[in-house]
Amino acid sequence: MPRQYALGLIGAGSMGSALARGLVRRGALQPAQLIVSDADRARARALASELNLRQGAHNAEVAAACRFLLLAVKPPDVEPVLQEIAASLGDDQTVVSIAAGVPLSRLQRALGRAPAALVRVMPNMPALVGAGAFALAAPGLPEERVRELTAMLEALGDVVLIDEHLMDAVTGLSGSGPAFVFLMIEALADGGVAAGLPRPVAQRLAVQTVLGAALAVRETGQHPGALKDAVASPGGTTIAGLAELERAGFRSALISAVRAAAARAREISQGG
Repeated sequence: MPRQYALGLIGAGSMGSALARGLVRRGALQPAQLIVSDADRARARALASELNLRQGAHNAEVAAACRFLLLAVKPPDVEPVLQEIAASLGDDQTVVSIAAGVPLSRLQRALGRAPAALVRVMPNMPALVGAGAFALAAPGLPEERVRELTAMLEALGDVVLIDEHLMDAVTGLSGSGPAFVFLMIEALADGGVAAGLPRPVAQRLAVQTVLGAALAVRETGQHPGALKDAVASPGGTTIAGLAELERAGFRSALISAVRAAAARAREISQGG
């Protein structure tokens, strides 16, 4: 059957709302192409009013009406919602879950014999400002649907296709990584203040330094180590600072942080 909406959103919380706002405001989808529902009807109504979207009367209505269905509910709610909407889904539809720690196998069990295709996506917090990192696991999804979903998400950031067994590592790196970078920005600003800069100036310079460094890696395509070496002249200020970071175990601490976050993601996905 023809589907009236390109995207249905179940869950109008912080991430679901942010994704809807980004898709509409960046022109990836028109408001008339989205429909939303949430257990908190007032929250769904607020988002629908803000973006001029249609609010579904219930989850099953949203599920039946769209080509792509984005599940943006808390992990414990994913399976009950899938069981609720399974009878409304057809084989021309794709269900996209952004629930951390809920593998495709559990999603499929919850859907039972429902014929819709399943996709798992791990977004991250910078998607709120259109600079997200999205990892997409879509085994068996037709190439045309992969391209369509990727094009939508690319309005909000960078998209990589991965095998699902790598999703916990993605969670540790790009899922948790923004918090590590925020901590680094805070520490850089603190260092600037300790060296005599006013706090607003230190924070502004720290933010732009991190942003600029990331863009330099992306735009030049050079290895970060090569760019680091280009900044660190012999006997200069940068190499003195780098030596201090090495003494403090900066690189090994970041590696350990990513591995710890990935290990915790694995525990959660296994019910720990």
